[in-house]
Amino acid sequence: MIEHAPLILDVAGTELTKIDRKRISNPLTGGVILFGRNWMDRAQLTQLCADIKAVRDDVIVCVDHEGGRVQRFRTDGFTHVAPMRAFGELWMNDAMAATNAATAAGFVLGSELRACGVDLTFTPVLDLDWGRSAVIGDRSFHRDPRVVALLAKSVMHGLLRAGMANCGKHFPGHGFAEADSHTHMPVDDRTLKAILADDAAPYRWLNTSLSSVMPAHVVYTKVDALPAGFSRKWLEDILRGELGFQGAVISDDLTMEGARLIGGRKAGFSEAAVAALNAGCDLVPLCNQSVRSKDGQAIDELLDGLTHARDRGEWQPSDLSEQRRLALLPRAGAMTWDDLMSDSDYMHALDMLP
Repeated sequence: MIEHAPLILDVAGTELTKIDRKRISNPLTGGVILFGRNWMDRAQLTQLCADIKAVRDDVIVCVDHEGGRVQRFRTDGFTHVAPMRAFGELWMNDAMAATNAATAAGFVLGSELRACGVDLTFTPVLDLDWGRSAVIGDRSFHRDPRVVALLAKSVMHGLLRAGMANCGKHFPGHGFAEADSHTHMPVDDRTLKAILADDAAPYRWLNTSLSSVMPAHVVYTKVDALPAGFSRKWLEDILRGELGFQGAVISDDLTMEGARLIGGRKAGFSEAAVAALNAGCDLVPLCNQSVRSKDGQAIDELLDGLTHARDRGEWQPSDLSEQRRLALLPRAGAMTWDDLMSDSDYMHALDMLP
């Protein structure tokens, strides 16, 4: 049987417990996502990442660490990177300086995370700044998809220099839908032609450099009744077929309200995971259930539920999906924090930040 490890799970605290280690060792676990509650200081974070790797060295340690208001680690030396809108504003005055600064931001973000043992941050945001979505807001570079694509590519270049993959989000675009998919089901009533011409355009232009893509928990009513992350039309026909994307597709958090309303009803986590995998996702995160459900019971139920679904033939492990997952791991070692602090490239990048 193919050992496809599609689940990204979380842990409750600043060190691993016995049950954390058991869940990470499960063959279905492909990643661990960290949050602010998993942070005390750099030494603790570095030890936590090392402990995760000691259980399974192929597990991806990941985090939402974009800069601006979405930055999990902010103290003990971590650089406060500006929100991505700042780079779009700089573009309006000096486009080339903006691309250089964006590359510096990607390098700083990636280098600091890698020095502590984190493999991947879910960035850059490719959503357009329509001025409609509060949850996106200043996380977006710009309203113009061409500016978004070029600044995102610059951030990705910086991440690559730090030895880190990237994740473009939220396909095909969350900026036009007003509702927050964490708490509601956002709806976008535009035509496919309009979405492809505007919001989804960066995904076509970046199809040779995006390592992974995270679809939006948004329903685009004129395209499919299902949210994009559960839609084969969006993921297989459009993202892969029409836009030419080759990398990993990572579902947004299955606990979000926009992930649970499938076909007009609220699905369980296992059902939602199966639906996402069958739609074309390679990885599916379940976040914060180590602290929201009693003793993390929901995590164990998902591991068991996905195992039973596989055994019943309701989803098939994919060798190609596993190859895409493994491709997100860093391919070279990282500098220690002390070495990074004296690295001339890193120090120069800090000087280039807005």
